[in-house]
Amino acid sequence: VTVLNATGMFVMPGGIDPHTHLDMPFMGSVTADDFFSGQAAALAGGTTMHIDFALPVNHDIMAGYELWKEKASRSCMDYGFHMAITRWDEQVSRDMEALVHEGINSFKFFMAYKNVLQVTDSELVAGLQRCRELGALPMVHAENGDMIAWLQSRLLSEGIRGPEGHAMSRPAALEGEATGRAVRLAGVVGVPLYVVHVMSIDAMEEIARARRAGQRVVGEPVSSGLALDESPMWDTNFTRAAAFVMSPPIRSAEHGPALKKALASGVLQLVATDHAVFNSTQKAAGRNDFTRIPNGVNGIEERMHVTWQEMVVSGLSTPSDFVRMTSTAAAQIYNLYPRKGRVAAGSDADVILLDPRITHTLGVGSHHSRMDTNVYEGKQIQGKVVTTISRGRLVWHNGQLLGVRPGTGRFVPMPPFGPLFEVREAQHLYRRV
Repeated sequence: VTVLNATGMFVMPGGIDPHTHLDMPFMGSVTADDFFSGQAAALAGGTTMHIDFALPVNHDIMAGYELWKEKASRSCMDYGFHMAITRWDEQVSRDMEALVHEGINSFKFFMAYKNVLQVTDSELVAGLQRCRELGALPMVHAENGDMIAWLQSRLLSEGIRGPEGHAMSRPAALEGEATGRAVRLAGVVGVPLYVVHVMSIDAMEEIARARRAGQRVVGEPVSSGLALDESPMWDTNFTRAAAFVMSPPIRSAEHGPALKKALASGVLQLVATDHAVFNSTQKAAGRNDFTRIPNGVNGIEERMHVTWQEMVVSGLSTPSDFVRMTSTAAAQIYNLYPRKGRVAAGSDADVILLDPRITHTLGVGSHHSRMDTNVYEGKQIQGKVVTTISRGRLVWHNGQLLGVRPGTGRFVPMPPFGPLFEVREAQHLYRRV
């Protein structure tokens, strides 16, 4: 028996990061963190489970699932999968049912990345209907991909080639438009909807409007959108500017405070990261063309600390709110509660100790990711996760990872028809039409 002295600390459920991309091929590169390095970083930051996005192989979702299972063989903590849908046909429809039986209860549809991942509105509607039948949660990356492609071409023709072009080509209005469109389509179909990485006031207000109308819509901000703004993308140092390139972009300074207030009030429900990291040499592929900079920022290790600082230390939220937005809400949404998201007899022994008295600084020098940059470089945090317990195993304590080895992780299946489906008929807001 190991006795831990938690005097003066908060004892909380381990964090659940519902949005990560480990060992993911994208834009000619593969993310720097694989399932071992990314998960080790997560444990050091107090996250004990994450849900990673599996991508199809040539639009084949079963082949994508098999590939991601192989990638995850290096894992060292609990994980689950979402599956991305990048085209629609009867085979995809049949395979979605097979994946639900495998323990995947969420499917992501990209409304951006034209000619690569983007689906049409008709494909999205077909997918929404299939999710409704299967009790699986549809998720959308909500940006207007056609308009983004038009703006990218226009900016390049005007000689704008640096990372600032990324922000300029993806204005908040295009995130708001796509969010509103997806919300309305889901309302007509009568299915809950999960909007990933809500980065703007525009998108948040569409979610708020839908929720006021009784529609079951989940909004997921990410830690970078809460804590950062877009100004570094104008930095003359390309390496620093490119490190901040993600999609949708980190927004101008007024968006972060609005997102934090929406999170504090329950308009937005939980905090993720969209952890998709490419090192400086990988990002350099877009030195003369911002459309070639691999998209993604870090956060799997920093999320808990950044959220604590921005929400609790700031006075916007309570420690109990923090537990909801970093753990319990994700467990409930993905039908893992009460196994995950609480500290109680019968639940998984995923526990963290957070000492609110410790001040520390985030950055490359202390993180466990394979990244050579960190978008939170120099950010001071009041409060630190000093201990992480995963499934009853002491894995992070006094600044050291303990017994964390590749192959010791576990896939956690997520059953369909979670709490968001409990009032399925009431979802159909347009039944009288």
